[in-house]
Amino acid sequence: MKISQKLVAIALCACLYAPTQTYAYSERNILQKEFVADSLRAYLVPGQKWVKYPAYADRTGWDNLFGQNKEKVIKNGEKFLNYEWKVVKASDYLEYERSGNRKVMENPFDANNQAIVQLLFAELAEGKGRFMDQLINGVFHSCEMTSWALSAHLVRQPDGRSLPAYDYDMIDLTAGDLGNMLSWVYYFMHESFDKINPEISRRLYHELDKRIMVPYLEDDSFWWMAVNYKDGDMINNWNPWCNSNALMTFMLLENDTDRLAKAVMRSIESVDKFINYVHQDGACEEGPSYWGHASGKLLDYLVLLSDITGDKINIFDNPQIRNMGEYISRSYVGNGWVVNFADASAKGGGDPYLIFRYGKAIQSQELLAFAGYLNTGKGIGLKSRDVYRILEAFQVDRELQQMKDPRKSPDYTWYPETEFYYARKGKAFFAAKGGYNDESHNHNDAGTFSLWVNDTPMLIDAGVGTYTRQTFSSERYSIWTMQSNYHNLPMVNGVPQQFGSEFRATDVHFDPRRMYFSANIATAYPAEANVKKWVRSYQLGKNSLKIEDSFSLDKADKPNQVNFLTWGKVDVSVPGVVTVEVNGEKVRMTYNKSTFTPTVETIRLDDPRLSNVWGEQVCRISLNANKQPLSGSYTYTITTIK
Repeated sequence: MKISQKLVAIALCACLYAPTQTYAYSERNILQKEFVADSLRAYLVPGQKWVKYPAYADRTGWDNLFGQNKEKVIKNGEKFLNYEWKVVKASDYLEYERSGNRKVMENPFDANNQAIVQLLFAELAEGKGRFMDQLINGVFHSCEMTSWALSAHLVRQPDGRSLPAYDYDMIDLTAGDLGNMLSWVYYFMHESFDKINPEISRRLYHELDKRIMVPYLEDDSFWWMAVNYKDGDMINNWNPWCNSNALMTFMLLENDTDRLAKAVMRSIESVDKFINYVHQDGACEEGPSYWGHASGKLLDYLVLLSDITGDKINIFDNPQIRNMGEYISRSYVGNGWVVNFADASAKGGGDPYLIFRYGKAIQSQELLAFAGYLNTGKGIGLKSRDVYRILEAFQVDRELQQMKDPRKSPDYTWYPETEFYYARKGKAFFAAKGGYNDESHNHNDAGTFSLWVNDTPMLIDAGVGTYTRQTFSSERYSIWTMQSNYHNLPMVNGVPQQFGSEFRATDVHFDPRRMYFSANIATAYPAEANVKKWVRSYQLGKNSLKIEDSFSLDKADKPNQVNFLTWGKVDVSVPGVVTVEVNGEKVRMTYNKSTFTPTVETIRLDDPRLSNVWGEQVCRISLNANKQPLSGSYTYTITTIK
């Protein structure tokens, strides 16, 4: 049996229940089991011999690597020959505390980092020194910053404030990314820098050591490292993202074998915690938008670990690693749309170069073909501060361009631990989830669903707006996109679901023969909902979806309200019928007209992160119960209209 089929093969029994502890951490430590700790030092490849890219002076090597992209790379760099390096002012950092706006600090910072990357690659492509002075300007400009961390993340420093402290070196996502970027600048250019002035390389090495290597080895307080992990703690994409960046810095700069071995071992212990936290079914509870930062960064880390140990530590044949990779293919609906639970956007698909690399690593024809499907000929994206990924993309560019195999995916995928269910039947693609209301980038959405017809979203998950201070604070669930009443879920006794790991779907059940999914979502509501049982079930037909709510209440204080979100044109003029039309696709939802009175709320989308996906507005369809029984059932049937 192929590993890629294992997720669905176990569902061939008459019924399948998900485990009750969807957030359980399992101490598997698969990396540490790959070797004896005392042997690690002997495995290490010395002196940057693991690097597979040409040296700066190897003109033939760079010509071969860049190929037909060479002129494009040089022209991109030329745009920055007269670039004015931007100052990130103290008030830009303070603005995060004052208004919650993080972009005022991030935009100039990112512009500078983009300039460094473009100048580096242009110089590697041309090799004439034309971009060298501006590259040095960018390097020194970065070295003069107090911190490479974002204002939104600096609030985790000891004083809890957003202005960087001069005596605390925080490794966050961007500090790690600059460690990645500037380590490659050092590796490729330090000999050329030394010919101009040795102080350039000396200063750069000093800052990379001080800001990345020393705190990585000595500071146990970084939450993402999970050094002091306790049951119930969250470990998310930050872990492989930061660990891969830190490991890369050591691999490019550190030639003390003992210190390098200590860093490699520390990274292994930390990344094992992430793999332990992620379910073995491989689903990314943060959604497809975060796959590149979670599973994708795990790929980067595992490739680096294999490189620095001479392939002595290699776990690409592990089923969990395969499942984590193939999740991105399974979550793709079509026409640029994806299943977008949590903070993920509904539009995307992924980076074809990253997906292709993952497919090669785990020998997944599914991922290789999916990468070929996504590859539209736009070429390698150079607008990134991730130098390593750009280099790796050039390595596989020719292979990817030749990938023409047809994309294939199973009719359904069931993730029994994460409690995600995807299915395609006839014109419809359907996704539902159980889960709990303390997932990474959580929305209160246990039991929700989304529906597409001919790859067009009909009933949707809105996603998330632009990140602000409010997004990751105690005010998060005052934002409408986070609330269950703006997902495809009921308000029970006028009460929505609540945040917290104890608020979850239970008795989650999947029957593959009937294409049937159900969950008791009563346990996702607080006590004031007075709900004993609320079983939400879905049954997918060829061109229909039957939804049923079977409930029992302790009290009936307020009428129940069952909500559905769409971005289409809504017609509720016919009692018992709701029609939704989106871009020529139509569905009809029928309900008991004596049981409900429908209303439609229009939500204007002023946030570009939402409006760029859905347009100017979305609509919430609410079926408002006319009576308040203590028990009963509601049925809604959605069918496609030709």
